[in-house]
Amino acid sequence: EALPEPNEINMKNKTLNRSLLAALVVSSLLSPAVMAACHGTDLNQCPAPFDATLPDTHSMLTWSQADRVVGFRNDYRNYAGDVFRHGKATPLLAAEKPLTDARYQVNGKTYTLQDYVKRQNVSGMLVLKDGKIAWKYLGEGNTDSTLWTSRSVGKSVVSTLVGVALKEGKIHSLDDLITRYEPDLKGTAWDGVTLRQLITHTSGVAWNEDYTNPQSDFAQLTECEAKPGTYDCVRKLVKGLRREHPAGENWSYSSGGAWLLGDVLERATGMTLAAYLEKSIWQPYGMANDGVWHAYRKGQHDVGAHGFNATLEDWGRFGEFILHNGTLPSGKQILPDGWVKESSDWTQAKGSVSDAHPKGLYGYQWWNNEVPATAKDVKPAPEDSLKDSLWALGIFGQMIMVNQKENLVIVQWSTWPQAEPSFSAQPLEASLMFSAIAQALR
Repeated sequence: EALPEPNEINMKNKTLNRSLLAALVVSSLLSPAVMAACHGTDLNQCPAPFDATLPDTHSMLTWSQADRVVGFRNDYRNYAGDVFRHGKATPLLAAEKPLTDARYQVNGKTYTLQDYVKRQNVSGMLVLKDGKIAWKYLGEGNTDSTLWTSRSVGKSVVSTLVGVALKEGKIHSLDDLITRYEPDLKGTAWDGVTLRQLITHTSGVAWNEDYTNPQSDFAQLTECEAKPGTYDCVRKLVKGLRREHPAGENWSYSSGGAWLLGDVLERATGMTLAAYLEKSIWQPYGMANDGVWHAYRKGQHDVGAHGFNATLEDWGRFGEFILHNGTLPSGKQILPDGWVKESSDWTQAKGSVSDAHPKGLYGYQWWNNEVPATAKDVKPAPEDSLKDSLWALGIFGQMIMVNQKENLVIVQWSTWPQAEPSFSAQPLEASLMFSAIAQALR
């Protein structure tokens, strides 16, 4: 779907999105069998579009571009899932100053917002300035009811829920040992690792996250997800890992560790991730739609590494929740004081700090994706770019960017050709574009 010119965008929401209207018409004509399949997800309303044929989950890492679009918006159907319900919705209003254009330069070429959407294979994007919609785009047939999968953006949601659990006293301290909550891990590579080391991915436990290697630990986790007995399969994989470095010394990104953090959180709260999210944030904050969390054991365990599925605007509302330090509309703050700032106190462990990112790269499962200090021939230049942002990042280009100074939240759904391209490619251009958007909205 071509990106409309800015003056074609109906910022006042006076007319129903045409693609949504078409989807609603189609959904009203769906056969009983199709509707039953939708209802089998435990959702009260069927997201649109409802694609008839879904790609094979065994080959998720090598899906075609077309399969990624269909697969990512039907993740809630590809796997078992637990629903988190919304309550009374808080509306997102149109900004008084809409975003009409933003431009960045890389390798001597200037690109517009329209260029960016094409270069990033964007299928959904939302810009919230001062809590209002400055720009919104839905492509590839996606609608306001589409549930898009987070991939590792879900890690940032889990880390936020860890903060809620700390505030509630469900978790005593980030300096607790994992074995306080998972005693059967005594004697394994995880023995002696703290929750702080787990949430910053500095456990020292070996994990191969290579998305291109069919033998990697991540690929094995994906295989576990595509067959029965997922929880036991993944737990065996993670429990059997070896120690590579002393805890706390090295940073190494690990979906295995993130899965374990989610498991710890569920044991500490006595609730699934979906149920805890619903109770603490989704309903009290005023999300507008139900979402689904990928479950390894339905009603018992949701995956902490990824698997959060929600609408574009609700992704944006979650970003606003972070922007306001976990303060609910009622005025109650449910995150510990300073939690959001702590989340972006980037770890100084080896592997996190580099010439490109001298402040460090990773915090409490949030990324520092600012324009690299070493970037050349780019505009905005590194010194003029957006600073001190928190980035929730997922493979193939899923993002939530939060910048408190600019009162700015940006959401992006994408189907990049590569799961994890070089930082000099799509991640760099995202950083440049988001900086350009911030400048355009000042």
